[in-house]
Amino acid sequence: MKVAKFGGTSLANAEQIKKVCSIVMADRDRRLVVVSAPGKRHKEDTKVTDLLISCANRFLQQQQAEEEKQAVFARYEEIIAELGLGEAVAEQIKSELDDVLSNRQGLSAERFMDAAKAAGEDTCAKIVAHYLRSLGEEASYVNPQDAGMLVSDEAGNAHVLPEAYAKLASLRERSGITVFPGFFGYAKSGELVTFSRGGSDITGSILAAAVTAEVYENFTDVDSVYVVNPNLIANPKEVKEITYREMRELSYSGFSVFHEEALIPAYEADIPVCIKNTNNPSAPGTMIVAERPFATNRVSGIASDSGFCSIYVSKYLMNKEIGFGRKLLQIFEEEGISYEHTPSGIDNISVILREKDLTEEKEKRIIERMFRELGADDVAVQHSLALVMIVGEGMRQSVGTTARATTALAAAKVNLEMINQGSSEVSMMFGVKAAEADRAVIALYQEFFGDEGETAAELLAASSAASVTV
Repeated sequence: MKVAKFGGTSLANAEQIKKVCSIVMADRDRRLVVVSAPGKRHKEDTKVTDLLISCANRFLQQQQAEEEKQAVFARYEEIIAELGLGEAVAEQIKSELDDVLSNRQGLSAERFMDAAKAAGEDTCAKIVAHYLRSLGEEASYVNPQDAGMLVSDEAGNAHVLPEAYAKLASLRERSGITVFPGFFGYAKSGELVTFSRGGSDITGSILAAAVTAEVYENFTDVDSVYVVNPNLIANPKEVKEITYREMRELSYSGFSVFHEEALIPAYEADIPVCIKNTNNPSAPGTMIVAERPFATNRVSGIASDSGFCSIYVSKYLMNKEIGFGRKLLQIFEEEGISYEHTPSGIDNISVILREKDLTEEKEKRIIERMFRELGADDVAVQHSLALVMIVGEGMRQSVGTTARATTALAAAKVNLEMINQGSSEVSMMFGVKAAEADRAVIALYQEFFGDEGETAAELLAASSAASVTV
């Protein structure tokens, strides 16, 4: 049995849905299908989930959102008409959507927003099941609550509960093709709760683990995972095989192919994951596995993500003060902020945060508390940082990776604000100014993957030209 998940671009219109259904029918082991909400049909288009969020926001503000609601209806009506599913299906879908989007039924703003967002995946799953049946297939839509997708009661940030797996395992016994909406589940109280944005990947991974699938296929709009962002480097090298740990690090660092939390259920159940292209299903894709052999190049990928800041704290003899680290991090806990990294020296430590979590008020309060409660000698905040990550299991057996990376960055005139390497040695992180992140990634790509004779400057020029052309 295979679990096949299809992303928003794979379901953006009727033509794409027809491709999806052809892929599903081509392999009888693809009996459990997870769908996202329809994505963009073209660059200037709006994803259905974003339409639903706009609709919910307007309804919460004005108690009506007719224009926004009609935009949602229009997307699905167009898909249903082009799939030839008939007026009865169109009216049923419209009625169910209208019920969700026009009636809070005593729901809090958070509950209403979750219900509205989930309607994208839920409606798409029903349409795909209808279309498969119109082709003569035995296919059924299943609601996550009926299937046993139990999750924590955290609006917009649900996590699967351990007892859900045993309930979901029964999906393996269903006949025909089961179409399952991604992105949401139900709390024990019966309330609908969504995962974080992009959570359909998480749904697929949970189901693959629950039914002990042979493989979890994640269909998107690229032939494979690439060693670097293809929008930055033209025709980058493909990754044929990568480990869970490597992919987790790259997803965290800005790879948008796979949700960063989605690998955990598959990893724990030892289910291989295959990234494939809906528009080119014959391409082998990228396999994500527990272990892989190491090639000559020990680095598997390079990624960057912006939107970080650093709080630097200095205190003489900090390393001798028992409990200093605990008291420091407790300040962030009490302010409701999670941290990303904490590189340190004997008399100083930096705490790396997501910039969106650090409001001006919180920043001022945290600095005051560090001087008052920790007796800090100096506290400094640096904004607009990016984290550039080199990832590779093989770096543990490789000498000189850091030297190669820092030399390449120096040659590209990228100033390093911070260097950090995890104890697992799977990744190496460089903090740079956000404005220099692209230049850093290009320099590192040239060093570890570039063709002989091709310089980082040439890659940067080619990248800039490609951006202008686009």
